Amino acid sequence: MKSLSRSLNILVEKYLPSAFLFALILTIIAAAMGVLMGGASLPDVANMWYAGFWKFLEFGMQMVVVLVTGYALAKAPLVNRLLARFATIPKTQFTALTVVMVVSGVLGIISWGLGFVGGTIIAIEVARRTKVADFRLLVASSYSAVIATQPMSLALTAPLLVNTPGHPLEEKIGLIPVTETIFSPTMLTVSIVGFLGIYAGFAFMAPKPDEVVPLSGELSEPAEEAKPQTVAEKIDNSIIINTIVVIFGIIAISLYFIANGFNLELNIMNFVFLVVGIGLHGSPAKYAKCITDGIPAASGIVLQFPFYAGIIGIMAGSGLIVMIGQWFASISTEATFPLFTYIAAMIVNIFVPSAGGQWQVQGPVMIEAIQNMNINPATIVNAVSVGDMTTNLLQPFFVLPTLGLAKLGLKDIWGYCMTAMLILMVISGTIFLLVPVLGW
Repeated sequence: MKSLSRSLNILVEKYLPSAFLFALILTIIAAAMGVLMGGASLPDVANMWYAGFWKFLEFGMQMVVVLVTGYALAKAPLVNRLLARFATIPKTQFTALTVVMVVSGVLGIISWGLGFVGGTIIAIEVARRTKVADFRLLVASSYSAVIATQPMSLALTAPLLVNTPGHPLEEKIGLIPVTETIFSPTMLTVSIVGFLGIYAGFAFMAPKPDEVVPLSGELSEPAEEAKPQTVAEKIDNSIIINTIVVIFGIIAISLYFIANGFNLELNIMNFVFLVVGIGLHGSPAKYAKCITDGIPAASGIVLQFPFYAGIIGIMAGSGLIVMIGQWFASISTEATFPLFTYIAAMIVNIFVPSAGGQWQVQGPVMIEAIQNMNINPATIVNAVSVGDMTTNLLQPFFVLPTLGLAKLGLKDIWGYCMTAMLILMVISGTIFLLVPVLGW
């Protein structure tokens, strides 16, 4: 395992471009496929690319808010002290790995956004205090742990969508409760066994003591802030204004949960982060400064997300996704269709890394293919979700917040993530091959 990860690291150090160049190369590949396989003209492909280019603006902004509000929340004095105390527990690389992966996995179950941001911050705090632990290993393990636990995440996109009244496929499949998706035996097994498999993989991949690359830089105590002197400074640091805004936010959050139940989705998670962060920082000025400090980490999201939206436009507009789905359906039987759906989803996700966007374009194709098969539609939802999740370890789309916070490049962790992906592919593929046999 260690030899494999080292070989992959050497490979990516020599040949893997930056995350932005990866997006550009995928754009060129998608455009070429649209012309050669989809039969579209080059001007048509260019129009598809432009039409899709701006469709991630809302999602991109949501991800920026996830990143900066998560950063500000973790940097709040109370949370920072708790993280610092928690991060002093590990004394060895193995215990550091254990703490980072378990905490990241648990946060990922609550919300993938919380997992990506909170898990990375915990990896940073542990690495700062555990100099015997390899920083790259901890960051990669944190991201991989969130990916592994995503099948039972409360914020998993496709299962929440097909349980929402009025979703596009309601006439064909109705509403599918989360007991058949997120909390089904299939998804729970994939999450638990997948997490344990990846955990074992990272334990084997851990560098030897003389090969460890610790987090550079020393810990520094925050400087003592000067007391506000002028009227303007006192207003900026007003506890009264801060408290009023927090109370108003708590009322809005309470009304949301009363109306929607415990339905965690991206917007409410961001709003909770925002309100709690403002409350914990104690004043508007302190919170605004922390948000400003966290914004540079979001530059990769702002630059790259529109390009991936453009790739989705090409894949959907040229019919490439339909072609991929129909080909897998043509070679499948009832016994193998869940496995082939999983494999198809992994391929599509490389070009369409948004889980919600992928279900919208791939889901109808797969659901249509099972109309004459005795297959539960929930199985298709699960297979597409897990396939999307698996190649998130290859596709750098969702790792951008992690890299931004950790100030690492894609090359620093990609070898580890690729090895984790191979482990997850074997585990998940085996489970979906057994789903028809087990009757899940």
